[in-house]
This record gives sequence, C-alpha cells and structure tokens, in this order.
Amino acid sequence: MTPKKKNSDCNSRKFTPECCTIAAIVTIDGKGQILLPKDIRSQMGIKTGDKLALVSMPGEKSTCCLMLMKANELNSLVKIKVDSVLGEKET
Repeated sequence: MTPKKKNSDCNSRKFTPECCTIAAIVTIDGKGQILLPKDIRSQMGIKTGDKLALVSMPGEKSTCCLMLMKANELNSLVKIKVDSVLGEKET
C-alpha cells in the first residue's frame, strides 16, 4: 500500500472529515483480534508491546467510528484539553 498524501487538516487540532483516508481494510478473526498491516505499523512506528488506545465516537444510535492511536500520544491530547480549560477559566 502506498502512503497517501497527508491533508493539511490532519495537522490541526480540529478533526474534520477531509482529514480521513482509508489506510487499510482489516478483518476481525474468531478471537476478536485484528492484524494491523506491516506498512501501517511501520508508518506509525508501532512495535511489539506498544500500547494502543481505541477511541470511540458516538453516532446517533450507536458508536459511529473507532480510532486507534498510540497510548503515549494521549498525554499531548490531555495537555491540549487541560490548557484549553485553564485558558477559558483565566478569561
């Protein structure tokens, strides 16, 4: 699979549909496991033993989307949220 050109929207803090691309199609096996393709793991720097966070996004009637990200990247997201909350309180 060839890497797709990154959309500039992906670099912003705001999630937009234009930011999304299909990176791979995966299958869930009988044990409920999925295999992340090697090229995706390489692009993201995912190695054996890395922790991944599965983030769900609500839809109207059920979960709409699932997003997978490195767990250690949650620190920066928490900092962004805390900074925005603290900034709002200081105003």
